Amino acid sequence: MMDKRILTGEQIIVEVGNLKIGGNHPPIYIAGPCSVESKEQIMETAFQLKEIGVDVLRGGVFKPRTSPYAFQGLGIEGLEYLKEAGKATGLPIITELMDEKYMDVVAEHADIIQIGSRNMFNYSFLKTMGRLDKPILLKRGMCATIEEWVLAAEYIVAHGNKNVILCERGIRSYDHYTRNTLDLAAVPIMQKETGLPVIVDPSHGTGIRELVKPMSKAALACGANGLMIEVHPNPPCALSDGHQSLTFEEYEQVRRDK
Repeated sequence: MMDKRILTGEQIIVEVGNLKIGGNHPPIYIAGPCSVESKEQIMETAFQLKEIGVDVLRGGVFKPRTSPYAFQGLGIEGLEYLKEAGKATGLPIITELMDEKYMDVVAEHADIIQIGSRNMFNYSFLKTMGRLDKPILLKRGMCATIEEWVLAAEYIVAHGNKNVILCERGIRSYDHYTRNTLDLAAVPIMQKETGLPVIVDPSHGTGIRELVKPMSKAALACGANGLMIEVHPNPPCALSDGHQSLTFEEYEQVRRDK
């Protein structure tokens, strides 16, 4: 690992409202649907998750899909629904930003801005995110090495924003049984290398609903600072990632058995 770095491993705590993320603070729980599909869907999800116990409400409104014919999200309309659901429940919200042209409106609405795996290597985008006074969640690129992930975080902090949360979401390998290979060794490595909080996304990390619960427990056991899990009122009818989304009952089991 190169020596000239801002992130030297000194512990950094990221604050989101009253939440303190990282260090010895309790793990945070981020949950919600892959995509905001309607006002009714995100409202139902928000109130159910609030009752179960969640710290941050997630929901995709700009969806980076492999197929151009797949559901691409509701855009600004979905962002407004997500913000309304967060306000109604008192939950901070997180959503992915894909394009700089929507930066101002997403920054106005969201409490945390997510940089997805596809944009981890978009260095001009990372520089722009570094100029924002807003917590950033940086997902690991689907083929990114540890060093590449560290340096992507460096792009953000070097341009002024140290409020970065890292997210291990699995990497591609030769094995196709799971959607990705969840690299839990990266959690303590990245904490040591950067000092930043590291959370785990077992939904994308496995792509299999039945694996989300055991890998959530494994993530917390290895010291992850939180979990990001996809939850949907009716996974078989979800417009995206239904196969890896949990029902409310299944998510409640994850929270209860942590």
